[in-house]
Amino acid sequence: MSKRDYYEVLGVSKTASDDEIKKAFRKAAVKHHPDKEGGNEEKFKEINEAYEVLKDKQKRQRYDQFGHAGVGGASGGGNPFEGFNGGFGGQNVHFDFGDGGLGDIFGQFFGGAQAQRGPARGRDVETSITLTFEEAIFGVEHEIELAMDDECTHCKGTTVEPGHQMKTCETCKGAGQQTRVMNTMFGAIQQAVTCETCHGRGKVPEKVCSVCRGKGTERRTQKITLKVPAGVDDGATIRLKERGEAMANGPKGDLYVHIRVKAHKKFTREGDIILSEEHISMVDAALGTEITVETVDGTVRMKIPAGTQSGTDFKLSNHGVPNLRSDRRGAHIVSVLVDTPTKLSKKQKELLEQFKDGKRGLFG
Repeated sequence: MSKRDYYEVLGVSKTASDDEIKKAFRKAAVKHHPDKEGGNEEKFKEINEAYEVLKDKQKRQRYDQFGHAGVGGASGGGNPFEGFNGGFGGQNVHFDFGDGGLGDIFGQFFGGAQAQRGPARGRDVETSITLTFEEAIFGVEHEIELAMDDECTHCKGTTVEPGHQMKTCETCKGAGQQTRVMNTMFGAIQQAVTCETCHGRGKVPEKVCSVCRGKGTERRTQKITLKVPAGVDDGATIRLKERGEAMANGPKGDLYVHIRVKAHKKFTREGDIILSEEHISMVDAALGTEITVETVDGTVRMKIPAGTQSGTDFKLSNHGVPNLRSDRRGAHIVSVLVDTPTKLSKKQKELLEQFKDGKRGLFG
């Protein structure tokens, strides 16, 4: 299915200003918020996607010139490099040369599979947690439970039965490598490979651990306390070094925790800024008033000056999101919307007519 035009999604023209795009986004986001009665999650996602492109000058310029394809959202044909383990984007590209061992040979020539990679380490682990809007703003301690390979409590990860020692590997004579002869189209080629008995260590246990059977690890559930910093945003990833899975005679892998933040019914977020809307009556807008505004810090009183127009933004300093790189907080921007009454009593209509007639007499 082809994507809708981003300008059409937000209901603005292609010549719309940044301010018009921002206001259109706020209005549409509030209307279709999935947590609101009558909200639509698919439309909400579509609105967010459109705004992420049109609010960025460079992305908008590429979109205007190339359409969805210019911002990575081509609606037809897909990614021509899909299937190459990440395409040609620069990372994790892997080529399979098929049978015959040519992949290993080319790897030797060009620093591939058999190149020195440093000490072996445990497997990296990924998980995700979901936070409330407020938890993401102020930070929180979150306990994570994961079943992972951890160090064997009996042999302490050495793979050796306590009371015994390591001995020289008889297969590789302590070298940690074996020489393998390969017959290829280029003739017989010798290749040094990791010893399959000692896995490159040059030593093996006199007697393997009776609990882990020489693996050096045990599978068990671990409880990890994660300190989520104040100001973390949806989609962020926190890395906990060496809190992943263990392996024998090597460091643990890392733990990567992906952050998801629940949408708030009233607030939206743009970087360090929190956005919300407040409705006032036509009379209050004309005469001025003071209203109670809900913020993440609680309620505050905000003055509305006389003559305020619908869509006017008011800034509440230091009520936004804490900056991850400093001790500063962003602002809370309140957009005031003036409600026009749709049902008037006879008396109210008469008063408005008098007001209208009075303006006519005043200006001619």
